[in-house]
Amino acid sequence: MAGTTEGTKQRRRGDTRQRIQDIALELFAEQGYEKTSLREIAERLDVTKAALYYHFKTKEEIIVSLFEDLTKPIEDLIDWGKQQPHTLETKREILGRYNQALTDAAPLFRFMQENQATLRELSIGETFKSRMMGMRDIIVDPDAELVDQVRCMSALFTMHASMFMLREIEGNPEEKRRAVLEVAIDLVTQAHGGADREDRSPAG
Repeated sequence: MAGTTEGTKQRRRGDTRQRIQDIALELFAEQGYEKTSLREIAERLDVTKAALYYHFKTKEEIIVSLFEDLTKPIEDLIDWGKQQPHTLETKREILGRYNQALTDAAPLFRFMQENQATLRELSIGETFKSRMMGMRDIIVDPDAELVDQVRCMSALFTMHASMFMLREIEGNPEEKRRAVLEVAIDLVTQAHGGADREDRSPAG
């Protein structure tokens, strides 16, 4: 029975932590990171500041925890991709997983887009940059022609830009997500056709 009780406590603490993250992100989106206080987050949650402090001491701790939780699939994907060959099949798989990871982390990326000045002062800035460089390294073949390297990087840019630009376009979110993935895969597929084009080009 003790084990069951302890497990329930752990789940409850986990739920509270996630509620704090969700509410904080809502408030950051509504009124900006700088203008949001821990007191306001506690009030929206209908808990005391002491209860909030049990989980997070500062707003930055909340954002860092969100970043770590929501981008963990990207980190895992990079680690997996580093062990794979630079084949078209691998890159298609990577783009598919990355597309889903970005979708799941959409609220965080909106925060980052709308709070760029603040982001430069937070510890997650460099970590985020490192993750983006990691994605570049597993998608871009350094031995490919320059134009094909650009195509692969453009596939990543397309996916990143879609996180913000497609909000202004009407349509089903899932259909938009699939459309973005299709364009990204098309770019990477064209890049992998570069070697074939070179082989077919006339000598001299």
